[in-house]
Amino acid sequence: MLLVKARNTARFRRKMKLYNTLNRQKECFQPITEGKVGIYVCGITAYDNCHIGHARSALVFDMVTRYLRWCGFEVRFVKNFTDVDDKIINKANREGTTIFAISQRYIAEHNHDMNSLGVLPPNETPLATEHIDGMIALIESLIAKGIAYAVDGDVYFSVEKFPGYGKLSGRNPEELLAGARVEVGEKKHNPLDFALWKASKENEPWWESPWGRGRPGWHIECSAMGKCLLGECFDIHGGGADLIFPHHENEIAQSEAAYGKMPARYWMHNGFVKISGEKMSKSLDNFITIKDLLKVYHPDVLRFFMLQFHYRSPIDFSLEALAEARSALNRCYRLLEAIDSFLVGRTSLATDTPPLQNEELRSVVASFPEKFREAMDDDFNSAKAFGVIFDFVRLVNSAIANKNFGKSTDAAAILSAARKNLTSVGEALGLFTYSPAEYFQEDTAREIAKLGVSQEEIGHLVNQRQKAREEKNWARADEIRETLAGMKIQIKDTARGTAWFVE
Repeated sequence: MLLVKARNTARFRRKMKLYNTLNRQKECFQPITEGKVGIYVCGITAYDNCHIGHARSALVFDMVTRYLRWCGFEVRFVKNFTDVDDKIINKANREGTTIFAISQRYIAEHNHDMNSLGVLPPNETPLATEHIDGMIALIESLIAKGIAYAVDGDVYFSVEKFPGYGKLSGRNPEELLAGARVEVGEKKHNPLDFALWKASKENEPWWESPWGRGRPGWHIECSAMGKCLLGECFDIHGGGADLIFPHHENEIAQSEAAYGKMPARYWMHNGFVKISGEKMSKSLDNFITIKDLLKVYHPDVLRFFMLQFHYRSPIDFSLEALAEARSALNRCYRLLEAIDSFLVGRTSLATDTPPLQNEELRSVVASFPEKFREAMDDDFNSAKAFGVIFDFVRLVNSAIANKNFGKSTDAAAILSAARKNLTSVGEALGLFTYSPAEYFQEDTAREIAKLGVSQEEIGHLVNQRQKAREEKNWARADEIRETLAGMKIQIKDTARGTAWFVE
């Protein structure tokens, strides 16, 4: 498997394309260093629990990282935490504690949520407060170049001194200026200028600097941390679409003005999660936390739901849509379960080279990974990739349902390859990482909790039905089946007994 990936890597590099927000078009992906990819993604401001909007960004860039590694690239993934900010300071003052206590609390909560979602940990998770010296050095270089200026302890970036301002967002500085305003207490030369360093105020944390005690502005953090950990120019810079302006626009201005080059070759931005057509956000108080959602839905369901949309598209979230994603995911796990059941006692056939009897299905199974790659190489088009997966699952399920399929001598080998390919593709998406038994056990527990019944109650009814069947009391058995169906419990009679599951 590793040799296959290594051989295919060069081919993938030639045809892989991604949409670059900077140039507003898809471009061939050419990493700076052959075979290696550096990715920087803006992380959370650590002042509250994460909601499913944060989950989308995390899952999108987890998918990007996983897929690139699956293709054979060595990926260095950096995702920062902002641990000094007005929101953190305000919360710390309200609770009578420090910004460090607040940020560490919510960084720990974030990490727990990401682990629950199966998000791979980044290679580096820098904190803004760990890079103050780098930020100060960067600000000093901008002042020395005449692109930044200090006023009474504050330092601002002079937007008019940077001709390319607006190229990421496509916004015209003159139009921005028409709607800009200077807040009370600000001493900008121009309303568009943004803060690199803020003089300390009462009840705020501070660090010593050439301009007096103060703290960094938000935008300067990522310029300093990206340069420290990935260099002056790296491959991919990512984040939510809400970061395009002003955060990433300002980051480009700072970094390019200081180093004479763009901080990243490619800029990727995931779309918003919306509820009833509105962007999910804490300011609108229309958000759902990851913790609350995972109490009632398996983490694979949320991942499956998020990734079935193209990462740049907005998602209109609803519990109905999540339930549909669960049903689709269950079909995939049911296929894995059916394959495992079929292969019991047939392991020798799974490794032999039997006579060809199912040429069409064999071709479908063999071509599946390549079709998946073709979809993903087109700007990480997971929506199209999911279509490939759904077609694959439908065709293999159909084959298993054919009573003559199991009689063919190559059936076990085909299903063994099908399972291997489906789990391999799942590896690139972070899906199908559970055994079917583990997945359905966890999923069922959540579904039963939503129904307000216990597994003991269901088990009792199933046993009662089994007893009725043994006594040939078919009317009673059917009555119990209908009772279970009314509870959204489906039953399946097999040679090994009666199995039940939640719709």
